[in-house]
Amino acid sequence: MTRHVLTLMLLGLLALAPRVAAAQPQPSADEFVPVAEAPPGEQIPAINLVGAAYGFVWVVLVGYVWTLGRRMTQAERDLAELEQRRS
Repeated sequence: MTRHVLTLMLLGLLALAPRVAAAQPQPSADEFVPVAEAPPGEQIPAINLVGAAYGFVWVVLVGYVWTLGRRMTQAERDLAELEQRRS
């Protein structure tokens, strides 16, 4: 008996689902404006910002590799000097 009641309740919920979904409030047009309809003054030049970000990252990366190379060269010199002192 309870199995039949649960089945009927489930079918009833499934039948009401489209009505509940349609009753959800729709977002107003004031909240979102597609980019194509935005005035030219409100558009962000994204390509310039992305280019600047990538450029900054590459400059930092090259600087880091350069300083890392200098430190490795100094460490190799120090090791060679220690080898000479040990002999």
